[in-house]
Amino acid sequence: MRFAFPAFAALMLLLPALPVPDFWITQSIYIGLYAIVALGLVLLTGVAGLTSFGQAAFVGVGAYTAAYLATQSSLSPWLTLLLGVALAVGAAVILGALTLRMSGHYLPLATIAWGLALNYTMANMEWLGKYDGIQGIPPLTLFGVQLGTGRGLHPLVWAIALLAALAALRLLDSRPGRAIRALKGGMEMAEAFGVDGARLKIVAFVYAALLACISGWLYAHLQ
Repeated sequence: MRFAFPAFAALMLLLPALPVPDFWITQSIYIGLYAIVALGLVLLTGVAGLTSFGQAAFVGVGAYTAAYLATQSSLSPWLTLLLGVALAVGAAVILGALTLRMSGHYLPLATIAWGLALNYTMANMEWLGKYDGIQGIPPLTLFGVQLGTGRGLHPLVWAIALLAALAALRLLDSRPGRAIRALKGGMEMAEAFGVDGARLKIVAFVYAALLACISGWLYAHLQ
């Protein structure tokens, strides 16, 4: 088990160089994109015990920011990533402050509500292409080389997914991470040991939104 993660990481990063069908590469890219979003949900729901059905909205924030700025202002994709992350983090802080105070079935219902609201809002905006989306998004370029939508993009997607997994492990092994783990057992118990439960809930929520936004940014350039 000690070498399982390094072996898996090497396989994912070197997969495009192997004689495998292009279909495998495309499917692996999608798996990597979904894994980035799922990793945030694991931290948010599986570890912190918070239920959110609105993470897809943050994927949309990252994707629409990348698509709109890349096609309308010709900004560098790496700059659109920073702007998308800023928007997603700002939205997550506001929505988290409003909804994470709830408990029981009220929290899932609230996240469903704002998730659907953001989805329909973005899908009905004329300047965002409505339900047809934004066309003509350029591929990502790294050191002057276009990554395309297949074998060139695959290592970047999985490098980000693997780094996100390592960052999550480091977070959970830290003092704040152990405090986040304690939230699942109940706010009262955690706060009795001096944990600022409200702040750590927002930290977990923002981290999940950040990962969802990065996945959306990658998805936009994949399409």
